[in-house]
Amino acid sequence: MAEPFVISPYLPSRRATLAEGQPISELMSRALDNPGLISLAAGFVDQETLPVEIVRDVMSDLLGNDVEARAMLQYGTTPGVTALRESILDQFTSTTSTREALDRVVITAGSNQLLHLVAESLLDLEDIVLCAAPTYLVFLGTVANLGARTWSVATDDLGMIPEALEATLQQLARSGDLPRVKAIYLVPYFDNPSGIMMPSERVQRIVQIAQRWSHKTRIHVIADEAYRELRYVGEDVPSASEFDEDGETVIVAGTFSKSFSPGVRVGWGILPEHLVGPVCAQKGNIDFGSPNFNQHLMAEVLRRDLFTQHVEKLRASYHRKLAAMLSAADEFLAPLEGVTWRRPTGGLYVWATLPPRIDTGPAGELFDRSIVEGMLYVPGQYCYPVEGQPVAKNTMRLSFGVQSCERIRAGIAALARAIQAVA
Repeated sequence: MAEPFVISPYLPSRRATLAEGQPISELMSRALDNPGLISLAAGFVDQETLPVEIVRDVMSDLLGNDVEARAMLQYGTTPGVTALRESILDQFTSTTSTREALDRVVITAGSNQLLHLVAESLLDLEDIVLCAAPTYLVFLGTVANLGARTWSVATDDLGMIPEALEATLQQLARSGDLPRVKAIYLVPYFDNPSGIMMPSERVQRIVQIAQRWSHKTRIHVIADEAYRELRYVGEDVPSASEFDEDGETVIVAGTFSKSFSPGVRVGWGILPEHLVGPVCAQKGNIDFGSPNFNQHLMAEVLRRDLFTQHVEKLRASYHRKLAAMLSAADEFLAPLEGVTWRRPTGGLYVWATLPPRIDTGPAGELFDRSIVEGMLYVPGQYCYPVEGQPVAKNTMRLSFGVQSCERIRAGIAALARAIQAVA
């Protein structure tokens, strides 16, 4: 008698397996399980600053003409709406809006999609991306999900150290891994998580290093400029793309999520010409073009100069919140031995370091104690690649974007109580 046919149990794909266990999901779960927590973890934007009136007025106007409205509600092109791409060139670069320049701008559903598409286009298994120590934790997950590697480079208060980058490239050359280095990832403006603003001179040196070390394989610089508009002190500085004369090295990732609305889901990339085809080919297979109506919305917001007006209001609100967090840190954390923090001039984050004996990670006593005291933070260890610099397990990222000034102060006070309890 024939053996009965048995269907084997479902086994997820390799990439699905690699995607499991990402820290952002665990942190969100903790917050949802404890609704009374003061979360200084989530990098969300302030609910009260979202541009409801602007969006309502512009959408009403866009829908006023039936013929034009139907075109906007139809599928769009893979690279995106021409008017929006032109406005991005005008607003965020010094590049003249020629046909060639316009072809290098690709609209995406937020900057994370752009980062994902770029990673898919550049990286094969075991390829390497060099990152600051620490760096954006979601990008670490994106690279890991492709079976590639992230390798951290030493930083100081001005960001990735050029000399350390040179030393890392030399080390990888000696080990035979240099051909696997495909990119250097930077968050030059008010880094997530460290809050660091990189000086133009240092960004320029890193671009030059990437170009000098591009022998048989080109090393790109991915400049994630998600926080560029969130500057509260000083003047804007040029994008990393300004230091790439032939346009073949730097990849810029930008977004309106932090500076306008994350719900609109509009981001963009300014790409080297040789990457436009690969990125658009993959993008076309995924989404048939990013949300078309949302692109027309953002194009009109930029055309009317409503974006600039909104950013000014946003900066004022976040500047107050940053001041509240730094004031609370001075009041509650300064008296604690060995606790230090950076004082950023923009962005949404404050990076804190505790004495080496205190483990801020989920396995350490402080993480659970902080929840008991009523607050949540992002453990700094999540922001380090496993290769390269040692993982600093006594660090944390604190976000001031979502909470009110009063709750920020209460959250820092709760953190201080937790530190005292485990010290």
